Amino acid sequence: MTPDLVALAIASNPRLIVPAGTCEQHGPHLPMGSDAIIVDRLADDLSAEFRIVRAPTIEYGVNAVTADVLHGGASVRRKTLRRWLNDLLPDWENSGVEEFLVLTAHGHGPHQEALATVVTNRARVRVVDVFAIDLPGVTEAADGPIHGGEVDTSLMLFIAPQLVRMDLARDCILPETERRRYRRGTMMHLPVASQGSVGTPTRATPERGRLIYEFIRGRIRERVLGADAAPAAVAEP
Repeated sequence: MTPDLVALAIASNPRLIVPAGTCEQHGPHLPMGSDAIIVDRLADDLSAEFRIVRAPTIEYGVNAVTADVLHGGASVRRKTLRRWLNDLLPDWENSGVEEFLVLTAHGHGPHQEALATVVTNRARVRVVDVFAIDLPGVTEAADGPIHGGEVDTSLMLFIAPQLVRMDLARDCILPETERRRYRRGTMMHLPVASQGSVGTPTRATPERGRLIYEFIRGRIRERVLGADAAPAAVAEP
């Protein structure tokens, strides 16, 4: 978008969608940027429907620390991500943005903390972790989304099936205590049975991915953006 088009759009709808991804492995069957790909698609769809400007996707986040070398990933520290956003958001706020919607698909505790502690002068900041949305009846797994598992893989099969290698997907089911440690980011060693992912990716299907995606998008529409609100019009040049 050119500056004039951005100014017109923000004047009409003073919100900004900021997708925040990661560059992190999700097992041998998924691409490194899965988190970014998922929120990028959501940002595009929500932007088009509600006529909200979307920022370029932030491709790096705070990855879970492991003692094992998992090639290709790159992480920033929690304070780096927080400072990054604290540097970016004021400039957009000066352009007239009154509310930021930060979308992320990475439930790692330090990553979430960095996003949740961003400070602005006046604008409201709302952080939406798409995997924190309850998915009752949408997946077969009882414990909800986990790294590289059924939900991640299904979403990627729906959004970018050409990037998924289901022939390489392997299940790795953790005991409850270890699953909690993994979600908090305090598990330093991946289980021997894991090749980088945790959960049951072999259960994933494109149709399940479509259902999950539509469910997540619907929840954001209803509870964050307001499904009953008429999308704001953007003036054409």
